[in-house]
Amino acid sequence: MCKLLKYILSFITLLLTVNITAQEQTNDTIPHEILSTKLDSILTHLPDSTKKTYTQEEISAINNILDLLSTGIDIESEKKKKIKKEKNFKFSVLGGPGYSPDYGFTIGLATLATFRTDKTDATLPRSIIPLNVNLAFGKPMSVTVLSKPLIYFKHDKIRLQGVFEFKHSNENYYGVGYRQNHNAERGKDITGYYADLVQINPVLLFRIKKSPSYMGIVGDFFYENIKSPGTLLLNDPCYLMQGGTSEGLRDINVGLGMTYSFDTRDVAANAYKGVLFEARALYYSKYLGGEYDFGSITLDYRQYYKVSKEHRRVLAWNILVKTKIGDEIPFSQHAIVGGPFNLRGYYLGQYRDETAVTTELEWRHMWDIATDTKFKQLLHRLGYAAWVGCGFMGENIIKYDAVLPNLGGGLRVEVQKRMNFRVDAGYSFADKHALFYFNMTEAF
Repeated sequence: MCKLLKYILSFITLLLTVNITAQEQTNDTIPHEILSTKLDSILTHLPDSTKKTYTQEEISAINNILDLLSTGIDIESEKKKKIKKEKNFKFSVLGGPGYSPDYGFTIGLATLATFRTDKTDATLPRSIIPLNVNLAFGKPMSVTVLSKPLIYFKHDKIRLQGVFEFKHSNENYYGVGYRQNHNAERGKDITGYYADLVQINPVLLFRIKKSPSYMGIVGDFFYENIKSPGTLLLNDPCYLMQGGTSEGLRDINVGLGMTYSFDTRDVAANAYKGVLFEARALYYSKYLGGEYDFGSITLDYRQYYKVSKEHRRVLAWNILVKTKIGDEIPFSQHAIVGGPFNLRGYYLGQYRDETAVTTELEWRHMWDIATDTKFKQLLHRLGYAAWVGCGFMGENIIKYDAVLPNLGGGLRVEVQKRMNFRVDAGYSFADKHALFYFNMTEAF
Protein backbone atom coordinates (compact mmCIF):
# COMPACT_ATOMS: atom_id res chain seq x y z
CA MET A 1 0.00 0.00 0.00
CA CYS A 2 2.81 2.40 0.89
CA LYS A 3 4.62 1.45 -2.29
CA LEU A 4 1.50 2.19 -4.37
CA LEU A 5 1.03 5.52 -2.60
CA LYS A 6 4.62 6.46 -3.40
CA TYR A 7 4.07 5.73 -7.09
CA ILE A 8 0.87 7.83 -7.08
CA LEU A 9 2.62 10.74 -5.37
CA SER A 10 5.51 10.42 -7.79
CA PHE A 11 3.18 10.54 -10.77
CA ILE A 12 1.25 13.55 -9.42
CA THR A 13 4.55 15.34 -8.78
CA LEU A 14 5.60 14.61 -12.34
CA LEU A 15 2.38 16.00 -13.84
CA LEU A 16 2.43 19.11 -11.66
CA THR A 17 6.04 19.82 -12.59
CA VAL A 18 5.32 19.29 -16.29
CA ASN A 19 2.33 21.62 -16.00
CA ILE A 20 4.50 24.32 -14.40
CA THR A 21 7.10 23.86 -17.12
CA ALA A 22 4.39 24.16 -19.79
CA GLN A 23 3.11 27.43 -18.38
CA GLU A 24 6.63 28.85 -18.33
CA GLN A 25 7.20 28.14 -22.03
CA THR A 26 6.69 30.89 -24.57
CA ASN A 27 6.09 28.39 -27.39
CA ASP A 28 2.83 26.53 -27.90
CA THR A 29 4.36 23.07 -27.22
CA ILE A 30 6.95 21.71 -24.78
CA PRO A 31 10.09 20.21 -26.32
CA HIS A 32 10.70 16.55 -25.46
CA GLU A 33 14.26 17.32 -24.33
CA ILE A 34 13.05 19.70 -21.62
CA LEU A 35 10.60 17.12 -20.36
CA SER A 36 13.30 14.42 -20.29
CA THR A 37 15.66 16.67 -18.34
CA LYS A 38 12.91 17.55 -15.95
CA LEU A 39 12.13 13.83 -15.55
CA ASP A 40 15.75 13.06 -14.60
CA SER A 41 15.58 15.83 -12.00
CA ILE A 42 12.33 14.46 -10.61
CA LEU A 43 13.52 10.86 -10.41
CA THR A 44 16.52 11.79 -8.33
CA HIS A 45 14.29 13.51 -5.76
CA LEU A 46 11.55 10.93 -5.49
CA PRO A 47 11.08 9.04 -2.21
CA ASP A 48 13.72 6.27 -1.94
CA SER A 49 15.17 7.31 -5.30
CA THR A 50 18.66 6.35 -4.14
CA LYS A 51 17.45 2.87 -3.29
CA LYS A 52 14.94 2.36 -6.11
CA THR A 53 16.00 0.70 -9.37
CA TYR A 54 13.57 1.41 -12.26
CA THR A 55 12.88 -1.40 -14.67
CA GLN A 56 13.02 -0.95 -18.43
CA GLU A 57 9.20 -1.25 -18.59
CA GLU A 58 8.79 1.59 -16.07
CA ILE A 59 11.19 3.82 -17.99
CA SER A 60 9.40 2.99 -21.24
CA ALA A 61 6.03 3.85 -19.68
CA ILE A 62 7.32 7.20 -18.40
CA ASN A 63 8.78 7.98 -21.83
CA ASN A 64 5.42 7.25 -23.40
CA ILE A 65 3.85 9.73 -20.97
CA LEU A 66 6.46 12.29 -21.94
CA ASP A 67 5.75 11.76 -25.63
CA LEU A 68 2.05 12.32 -25.06
CA LEU A 69 2.66 15.40 -22.91
CA SER A 70 5.15 16.93 -25.34
CA THR A 71 2.66 16.70 -28.21
CA GLY A 72 -0.61 16.97 -26.31
CA ILE A 73 -0.15 19.79 -23.82
CA ASP A 74 -0.67 23.04 -25.63
CA ILE A 75 -1.81 25.42 -22.94
CA GLU A 76 -1.14 28.66 -24.78
CA SER A 77 -2.86 27.39 -27.94
CA GLU A 78 -5.90 26.34 -25.94
CA LYS A 79 -6.04 29.79 -24.38
CA LYS A 80 -5.83 31.35 -27.83
CA LYS A 81 -8.64 29.10 -29.08
CA LYS A 82 -10.85 30.09 -26.17
CA ILE A 83 -10.11 33.75 -26.75
CA LYS A 84 -10.95 33.32 -30.43
CA LYS A 85 -14.20 31.52 -29.67
CA GLU A 86 -15.19 34.08 -27.07
CA LYS A 87 -14.27 37.18 -29.05
CA ASN A 88 -16.00 40.24 -27.71
CA PHE A 89 -17.51 41.83 -30.80
CA LYS A 90 -19.75 39.67 -32.96
CA PHE A 91 -21.54 40.80 -36.10
CA SER A 92 -24.20 39.02 -38.16
CA VAL A 93 -25.97 40.10 -41.32
CA LEU A 94 -28.83 38.61 -43.32
CA GLY A 95 -30.88 40.01 -46.15
CA GLY A 96 -32.82 39.40 -49.31
CA PRO A 97 -35.80 40.41 -51.46
CA GLY A 98 -39.36 40.55 -50.21
CA TYR A 99 -42.80 42.00 -50.78
CA SER A 100 -44.92 44.26 -48.60
CA PRO A 101 -48.50 45.37 -49.32
CA ASP A 102 -47.52 48.77 -47.92
CA TYR A 103 -44.36 49.24 -49.98
CA GLY A 104 -44.42 46.72 -52.84
CA PHE A 105 -41.18 44.95 -53.86
CA THR A 106 -38.54 45.43 -51.19
CA ILE A 107 -34.96 44.53 -50.32
CA GLY A 108 -34.34 44.04 -46.63
CA LEU A 109 -31.11 43.97 -44.67
CA ALA A 110 -30.97 42.89 -41.03
CA THR A 111 -27.78 43.17 -38.97
CA LEU A 112 -26.99 42.31 -35.39
CA ALA A 113 -23.97 43.48 -33.37
CA THR A 114 -23.35 42.05 -29.89
CA PHE A 115 -20.57 42.83 -27.42
CA ARG A 116 -19.68 43.44 -23.80
CA THR A 117 -18.87 47.00 -22.77
CA ASP A 118 -16.44 45.52 -20.24
CA LYS A 119 -14.43 42.64 -21.71
CA THR A 120 -13.17 41.57 -18.29
CA ASP A 121 -16.66 41.09 -16.82
CA ALA A 122 -17.89 37.65 -17.92
CA THR A 123 -21.12 38.08 -15.92
CA LEU A 124 -22.13 41.20 -17.85
CA PRO A 125 -24.89 40.46 -20.41
CA ARG A 126 -23.95 40.97 -24.04
CA SER A 127 -25.18 44.30 -25.37
CA ILE A 128 -27.21 44.10 -28.58
CA ILE A 129 -27.62 46.58 -31.43
CA PRO A 130 -30.00 45.24 -34.07
CA LEU A 131 -30.47 47.24 -37.26
CA ASN A 132 -33.12 46.73 -39.92
CA VAL A 133 -32.88 48.53 -43.26
CA ASN A 134 -35.65 48.28 -45.85
CA LEU A 135 -35.60 49.63 -49.39
CA ALA A 136 -38.93 49.69 -51.26
CA PHE A 137 -39.01 50.35 -55.00
CA GLY A 138 -42.38 51.98 -55.24
CA LYS A 139 -43.04 55.48 -56.55
CA PRO A 140 -41.40 57.30 -54.91
CA MET A 141 -38.75 55.01 -53.45
CA SER A 142 -38.96 54.36 -49.69
CA VAL A 143 -36.20 53.88 -47.11
CA THR A 144 -36.76 52.69 -43.53
CA VAL A 145 -34.05 52.29 -40.87
CA LEU A 146 -34.98 50.94 -37.43
CA SER A 147 -32.88 50.02 -34.38
CA LYS A 148 -33.91 48.95 -30.86
CA PRO A 149 -30.61 48.61 -28.95
CA LEU A 150 -30.00 47.43 -25.39
CA ILE A 151 -26.57 48.28 -23.93
CA TYR A 152 -25.28 47.28 -20.47
CA PHE A 153 -22.72 49.28 -18.43
CA LYS A 154 -20.97 49.03 -15.04
CA HIS A 155 -21.78 45.43 -14.06
CA ASP A 156 -25.32 45.95 -15.35
CA LYS A 157 -25.91 48.86 -12.98
CA ILE A 158 -26.70 51.12 -15.94
CA ARG A 159 -28.69 50.34 -19.09
CA LEU A 160 -29.23 52.33 -22.25
CA GLN A 161 -32.03 51.29 -24.58
CA GLY A 162 -34.69 52.80 -26.79
CA VAL A 163 -36.04 53.15 -30.31
CA PHE A 164 -34.23 54.96 -33.12
CA GLU A 165 -36.01 55.23 -36.46
CA PHE A 166 -35.72 57.03 -39.77
CA LYS A 167 -38.29 56.86 -42.56
CA HIS A 168 -38.51 58.35 -46.01
CA SER A 169 -41.54 56.47 -47.22
CA ASN A 170 -45.14 56.08 -48.32
CA GLU A 171 -47.52 55.78 -45.37
CA ASN A 172 -51.25 55.29 -44.81
CA TYR A 173 -53.64 56.96 -42.40
CA TYR A 174 -57.10 55.49 -41.71
CA GLY A 175 -58.40 57.96 -39.15
CA VAL A 176 -59.05 57.51 -35.41
CA GLY A 177 -61.41 54.88 -34.01
CA TYR A 178 -62.25 51.32 -35.04
CA ARG A 179 -65.19 52.04 -37.34
CA GLN A 180 -63.27 54.65 -39.28
CA ASN A 181 -60.15 52.45 -39.39
CA HIS A 182 -61.97 49.30 -40.46
CA ASN A 183 -64.19 50.87 -43.12
CA ALA A 184 -61.66 53.23 -44.69
CA GLU A 185 -60.96 52.34 -48.30
CA ARG A 186 -57.26 51.75 -48.70
CA GLY A 187 -55.62 53.62 -51.58
CA LYS A 188 -52.81 56.01 -52.43
CA ASP A 189 -55.14 58.98 -53.05
CA ILE A 190 -57.36 58.15 -50.07
CA THR A 191 -55.35 56.89 -47.11
CA GLY A 192 -51.90 57.52 -48.54
CA TYR A 193 -49.36 60.25 -47.85
CA TYR A 194 -45.59 60.61 -48.08
CA ALA A 195 -43.51 61.36 -45.00
CA ASP A 196 -40.04 62.00 -43.69
CA LEU A 197 -39.91 60.76 -40.12
CA VAL A 198 -37.24 60.80 -37.41
CA GLN A 199 -37.76 59.37 -33.92
CA ILE A 200 -35.11 59.39 -31.20
CA ASN A 201 -36.40 57.66 -28.08
CA PRO A 202 -33.57 56.95 -25.57
CA VAL A 203 -34.14 55.32 -22.18
CA LEU A 204 -31.48 55.49 -19.43
CA LEU A 205 -31.96 53.10 -16.49
CA PHE A 206 -30.16 52.83 -13.14
CA ARG A 207 -30.30 49.69 -10.98
CA ILE A 208 -31.86 50.04 -7.53
CA LYS A 209 -29.15 48.61 -5.24
CA LYS A 210 -28.70 44.88 -6.04
CA SER A 211 -32.32 44.23 -7.00
CA PRO A 212 -33.63 43.41 -10.49
CA SER A 213 -35.44 46.77 -10.45
CA TYR A 214 -34.38 49.87 -12.37
CA MET A 215 -35.49 53.50 -12.39
CA GLY A 216 -34.63 55.99 -15.07
CA ILE A 217 -35.49 58.76 -17.44
CA VAL A 218 -36.92 58.55 -20.94
CA GLY A 219 -36.98 61.12 -23.71
CA ASP A 220 -38.76 61.19 -27.05
CA PHE A 221 -38.10 63.41 -30.04
CA PHE A 222 -40.53 62.92 -32.92
CA TYR A 223 -40.28 64.81 -36.20
CA GLU A 224 -42.60 64.24 -39.17
CA ASN A 225 -42.79 66.09 -42.48
CA ILE A 226 -45.93 65.12 -44.40
CA LYS A 227 -46.30 65.57 -48.16
CA SER A 228 -48.98 64.67 -50.72
CA PRO A 229 -51.77 63.94 -48.19
CA GLY A 230 -54.70 61.81 -49.38
CA THR A 231 -58.35 62.84 -49.14
CA LEU A 232 -58.89 61.07 -45.81
CA LEU A 233 -56.08 63.01 -44.17
CA LEU A 234 -57.24 66.29 -45.72
CA ASN A 235 -60.67 65.82 -44.09
CA ASP A 236 -59.43 64.55 -40.75
CA PRO A 237 -60.20 66.77 -37.71
CA CYS A 238 -56.87 65.96 -36.02
CA TYR A 239 -54.89 66.87 -39.13
CA LEU A 240 -56.79 70.12 -39.62
CA MET A 241 -56.44 71.00 -35.92
CA GLN A 242 -52.67 70.69 -36.34
CA GLY A 243 -52.73 73.15 -39.24
CA GLY A 244 -52.41 70.59 -42.01
CA THR A 245 -53.14 71.70 -45.59
CA SER A 246 -53.09 70.18 -49.08
CA GLU A 247 -49.40 71.10 -49.18
CA GLY A 248 -48.66 69.00 -46.12
CA LEU A 249 -47.63 69.48 -42.50
CA ARG A 250 -44.49 69.63 -40.40
CA ASP A 251 -44.86 68.31 -36.89
CA ILE A 252 -42.43 68.18 -33.94
CA ASN A 253 -43.22 66.68 -30.56
CA VAL A 254 -40.81 66.41 -27.63
CA GLY A 255 -41.52 64.42 -24.47
CA LEU A 256 -39.72 63.73 -21.21
CA GLY A 257 -40.64 61.31 -18.47
CA MET A 258 -39.82 58.57 -15.98
CA THR A 259 -39.68 54.81 -16.34
CA TYR A 260 -39.56 51.82 -14.00
CA SER A 261 -38.34 48.35 -15.03
CA PHE A 262 -38.33 44.99 -13.23
CA ASP A 263 -36.27 42.50 -15.21
CA THR A 264 -35.35 38.90 -14.30
CA ARG A 265 -34.88 37.62 -17.89
CA ASP A 266 -31.84 35.44 -18.50
CA VAL A 267 -31.17 36.90 -21.98
CA ALA A 268 -33.11 40.00 -23.04
CA ALA A 269 -32.99 39.36 -26.80
CA ASN A 270 -34.28 35.80 -26.51
CA ALA A 271 -35.37 34.93 -23.00
CA TYR A 272 -35.93 31.33 -21.88
CA LYS A 273 -37.12 32.28 -18.41
CA GLY A 274 -37.91 35.32 -16.31
CA VAL A 275 -40.20 38.32 -16.20
CA LEU A 276 -40.07 41.87 -17.56
CA PHE A 277 -42.41 44.58 -16.32
CA GLU A 278 -42.03 48.17 -17.49
CA ALA A 279 -44.08 51.24 -16.62
CA ARG A 280 -43.41 54.43 -18.52
CA ALA A 281 -44.97 57.90 -18.34
CA LEU A 282 -44.07 60.86 -20.58
CA TYR A 283 -45.32 64.39 -20.93
CA TYR A 284 -45.01 66.14 -24.28
CA SER A 285 -44.84 69.89 -23.91
CA LYS A 286 -44.40 73.10 -25.86
CA TYR A 287 -41.88 74.11 -23.18
CA LEU A 288 -39.64 71.26 -24.32
CA GLY A 289 -39.67 72.46 -27.91
CA GLY A 290 -42.69 70.55 -29.18
CA GLU A 291 -45.92 71.91 -30.61
CA TYR A 292 -48.54 70.20 -28.42
CA ASP A 293 -49.24 69.35 -24.78
CA PHE A 294 -50.35 65.76 -24.05
CA GLY A 295 -49.39 62.71 -22.00
CA SER A 296 -48.46 59.10 -22.70
CA ILE A 297 -48.55 56.03 -20.42
CA THR A 298 -47.23 52.57 -21.34
CA LEU A 299 -47.39 49.33 -19.35
CA ASP A 300 -45.53 46.29 -20.69
CA TYR A 301 -45.58 42.84 -19.04
CA ARG A 302 -43.67 39.86 -20.49
CA GLN A 303 -43.08 36.40 -19.02
CA TYR A 304 -41.11 33.39 -20.25
CA TYR A 305 -41.28 29.76 -19.20
CA LYS A 306 -38.86 27.09 -20.42
CA VAL A 307 -41.00 23.98 -20.85
CA SER A 308 -38.09 21.51 -21.04
CA LYS A 309 -34.77 21.70 -19.20
CA GLU A 310 -33.00 19.67 -21.90
CA HIS A 311 -34.55 21.35 -24.96
CA ARG A 312 -34.95 24.91 -26.22
CA ARG A 313 -38.72 25.11 -25.96
CA VAL A 314 -40.22 28.24 -24.46
CA LEU A 315 -43.72 29.52 -23.80
CA ALA A 316 -43.83 33.34 -23.79
CA TRP A 317 -46.66 35.80 -23.26
CA ASN A 318 -47.03 39.56 -23.38
CA ILE A 319 -49.60 42.14 -22.26
CA LEU A 320 -49.08 45.68 -23.55
CA VAL A 321 -51.15 48.75 -22.64
CA LYS A 322 -50.69 52.13 -24.35
CA THR A 323 -52.83 55.16 -23.61
CA LYS A 324 -52.67 58.83 -24.55
CA ILE A 325 -54.04 61.65 -22.40
CA GLY A 326 -55.06 65.17 -23.40
CA ASP A 327 -57.07 67.29 -25.83
CA GLU A 328 -54.19 68.01 -28.21
CA ILE A 329 -53.07 64.52 -29.24
CA PRO A 330 -51.49 64.73 -32.74
CA PHE A 331 -52.89 62.22 -35.24
CA SER A 332 -49.48 60.51 -35.49
CA GLN A 333 -49.20 60.08 -31.70
CA HIS A 334 -52.32 58.05 -30.98
CA ALA A 335 -51.94 54.53 -29.58
CA ILE A 336 -51.50 52.12 -32.48
CA VAL A 337 -51.14 48.37 -33.02
CA GLY A 338 -49.59 46.20 -35.72
CA GLY A 339 -46.14 45.93 -37.24
CA PRO A 340 -43.22 43.51 -36.67
CA PHE A 341 -43.20 43.71 -32.86
CA ASN A 342 -46.85 43.86 -31.84
CA LEU A 343 -49.99 42.12 -33.16
CA ARG A 344 -48.24 40.90 -36.30
CA GLY A 345 -50.66 40.60 -39.22
CA TYR A 346 -52.16 44.09 -38.89
CA TYR A 347 -50.88 47.06 -40.85
CA LEU A 348 -48.79 49.28 -38.59
CA GLY A 349 -50.95 52.27 -37.65
CA GLN A 350 -54.16 51.21 -39.37
CA TYR A 351 -55.95 50.87 -36.04
CA ARG A 352 -55.39 53.78 -33.67
CA ASP A 353 -57.25 55.37 -30.79
CA GLU A 354 -56.57 56.93 -27.40
CA THR A 355 -55.97 53.50 -25.81
CA ALA A 356 -54.74 50.17 -27.15
CA VAL A 357 -54.35 46.87 -25.27
CA THR A 358 -52.74 43.82 -26.89
CA THR A 359 -52.09 40.29 -25.60
CA GLU A 360 -50.00 37.58 -27.25
CA LEU A 361 -49.12 33.98 -26.38
CA GLU A 362 -46.18 32.49 -28.31
CA TRP A 363 -44.59 29.03 -28.52
CA ARG A 364 -40.86 29.06 -29.44
CA HIS A 365 -39.20 25.83 -30.49
CA MET A 366 -35.60 25.32 -31.61
CA TRP A 367 -34.59 21.92 -33.03
CA ASP A 368 -32.13 20.24 -30.68
CA ILE A 369 -30.31 17.91 -33.06
CA ALA A 370 -26.93 16.24 -32.64
CA THR A 371 -24.15 18.33 -34.20
CA ASP A 372 -21.83 15.59 -35.44
CA THR A 373 -22.18 16.66 -39.10
CA LYS A 374 -22.29 20.06 -40.79
CA PHE A 375 -25.85 19.47 -41.99
CA LYS A 376 -26.99 18.64 -38.46
CA GLN A 377 -25.16 21.71 -37.17
CA LEU A 378 -27.27 23.78 -39.58
CA LEU A 379 -30.49 22.11 -38.47
CA HIS A 380 -29.52 22.71 -34.83
CA ARG A 381 -29.62 26.46 -35.53
CA LEU A 382 -33.16 26.35 -36.95
CA GLY A 383 -36.52 26.48 -35.24
CA TYR A 384 -39.99 27.93 -35.43
CA ALA A 385 -42.50 29.99 -33.49
CA ALA A 386 -46.30 30.08 -33.42
CA TRP A 387 -48.58 32.53 -31.64
CA VAL A 388 -52.12 33.73 -31.04
CA GLY A 389 -53.04 37.21 -29.94
CA CYS A 390 -55.76 39.81 -29.62
CA GLY A 391 -55.98 43.60 -29.52
CA PHE A 392 -58.55 45.92 -27.95
CA MET A 393 -58.90 49.61 -28.79
CA GLY A 394 -61.07 52.47 -27.60
CA GLU A 395 -61.30 55.70 -25.61
CA ASN A 396 -59.85 54.09 -22.47
CA ILE A 397 -58.86 50.73 -20.99
CA ILE A 398 -62.47 49.93 -20.03
CA LYS A 399 -64.44 51.46 -22.88
CA TYR A 400 -63.26 49.80 -26.09
CA ASP A 401 -65.03 49.17 -29.39
CA ALA A 402 -62.45 47.14 -31.32
CA VAL A 403 -61.53 43.46 -30.95
CA LEU A 404 -58.61 42.49 -33.19
CA PRO A 405 -57.64 38.78 -33.01
CA ASN A 406 -54.63 37.39 -34.86
CA LEU A 407 -52.43 34.33 -35.18
CA GLY A 408 -49.24 33.45 -36.99
CA GLY A 409 -46.03 31.51 -37.19
CA GLY A 410 -42.51 31.80 -38.48
CA LEU A 411 -39.02 30.44 -38.99
CA ARG A 412 -36.13 31.07 -36.59
CA VAL A 413 -32.42 31.06 -37.49
CA GLU A 414 -29.86 31.34 -34.67
CA VAL A 415 -27.25 33.72 -36.12
CA GLN A 416 -25.45 34.04 -32.78
CA LYS A 417 -25.88 32.16 -29.52
CA ARG A 418 -29.38 33.00 -28.23
CA MET A 419 -29.79 35.61 -30.98
CA ASN A 420 -32.33 34.78 -33.69
CA PHE A 421 -33.24 36.08 -37.11
CA ARG A 422 -36.96 35.61 -37.68
CA VAL A 423 -39.27 35.34 -40.67
CA ASP A 424 -42.90 35.69 -39.53
CA ALA A 425 -46.29 35.52 -41.19
CA GLY A 426 -49.20 37.00 -39.22
CA TYR A 427 -52.90 36.76 -40.06
CA SER A 428 -55.47 39.47 -39.33
CA PHE A 429 -58.97 38.16 -38.60
CA ALA A 430 -60.48 41.65 -38.72
CA ASP A 431 -59.22 42.33 -42.26
CA LYS A 432 -58.64 38.73 -43.44
CA HIS A 433 -55.12 39.10 -44.79
CA ALA A 434 -51.59 37.95 -43.97
CA LEU A 435 -48.46 40.09 -43.62
CA PHE A 436 -44.80 39.02 -43.59
CA TYR A 437 -41.93 40.30 -41.44
CA PHE A 438 -38.13 39.92 -41.42
CA ASN A 439 -36.31 41.00 -38.25
CA MET A 440 -33.42 40.36 -35.89
CA THR A 441 -34.34 39.37 -32.30
CA GLU A 442 -37.71 38.16 -31.08
CA ALA A 443 -40.86 40.29 -31.23
CA PHE A 444 -40.98 40.54 -27.42
